[in-house]
Amino acid sequence: TSDGDYNIFRDSPLRYCGYANEVGESFRYQYPRCVAPSYFIAFGYCLADAASATYDVVSEDNEQTVKETRSKEVRAVIAGFDTLLWQGLASVAIPGGVINLIVRASRIAVTRSVGLPVLVSKWFPTAAGLFSVPFIITPIDNCVDFALDNSTRKMLQVNE
Repeated sequence: TSDGDYNIFRDSPLRYCGYANEVGESFRYQYPRCVAPSYFIAFGYCLADAASATYDVVSEDNEQTVKETRSKEVRAVIAGFDTLLWQGLASVAIPGGVINLIVRASRIAVTRSVGLPVLVSKWFPTAAGLFSVPFIITPIDNCVDFALDNSTRKMLQVNE
């Protein structure tokens, strides 16, 4: 879809499924069994968005295809690849690593603190991870946009 079109994967609350792994990372020390399923949800979201981007190109009307220098199939593969790469970085890999570091650093800080109640020691790192999610989304998205705009999108001539 073009930049002005509504994208259910990016313009609706469904976008937060891509951050399911951040919730899993936040709860890693309390519920470690939830981490893998949270990544499954996040990667599923990424694959669904990539499939949707691919389908959008494949289902374009033929009038638009005539104007393009690349075949519809090539453009569909590029759209799917670009979306999967963007989502994999911006929704899963980078935020998951950031939240993991925040929770780990908070846990280290809490264990080195003396006299904290057990409840605080147990739940502060999780809360720090969860509360940081809304603050990291936009900067990470912007960084991934910049990185891809200056690397793979230039190489593949995306949006030209």
